[in-house]
Amino acid sequence: MRQLALFDLDDTLVDRASAFNAWAEEFVVTHRLDDEALTFLLMADAHHSGPMGSFFATVSETFDLGEAPERLWAQYRRRMPELASCEARDVDALRRLRRAGWRIGIVTNGMTDNQLGKIRNTGLDSLVDGWCVSDEVGVRKPDPAIFRLAADRCGTSLDQGGWMIGDNLVHDVAGGHAAGMRTIWLQPRRRPESWSFVGPAPDFVVDSVAEAVEVLLRSG
Repeated sequence: MRQLALFDLDDTLVDRASAFNAWAEEFVVTHRLDDEALTFLLMADAHHSGPMGSFFATVSETFDLGEAPERLWAQYRRRMPELASCEARDVDALRRLRRAGWRIGIVTNGMTDNQLGKIRNTGLDSLVDGWCVSDEVGVRKPDPAIFRLAADRCGTSLDQGGWMIGDNLVHDVAGGHAAGMRTIWLQPRRRPESWSFVGPAPDFVVDSVAEAVEVLLRSG
């Protein structure tokens, strides 16, 4: 059976941080806000987890925008895929992995329209065998069920093992471990010196998707 590699989307395959920064700058200009508002948006996002509905409720209330949070969130989901991008070397690495016979999937938490937009606008849909978006399938990482479903959509099974690659220690590393997968952690660019693993440690730690692919190719 062909080997399986599942990848996270945001801040793994897609540079979500840069896309969000660009969105936030546009948002501030559109709503005639100031630099302090931009700082607030970036800091609020950095400390937010889970669906963005509550984020936009806070934004709408804080800046008294006169627009429903649901409308702001929908506008955000339309715009973010247009701002999303992948590193060229990571795209080349995925092509190499496919040529080597691997099955490749994407497992991501988020809203279906937003995440599918990123997958399609960046061309990732042509480089992978399948994907699972939490909103679409009704289960979120780190639940092992979403990894099993992703494997099935890629035409294989976790009964034969597999790899999970992502930037989140809970969703990707602990979740992948719970699903019986080996894991590769794409570490943040800024990592505290006193930092240490809590919970299951990843099998490998890398700085890019391209480096993770090199690990996979050596393992195979």
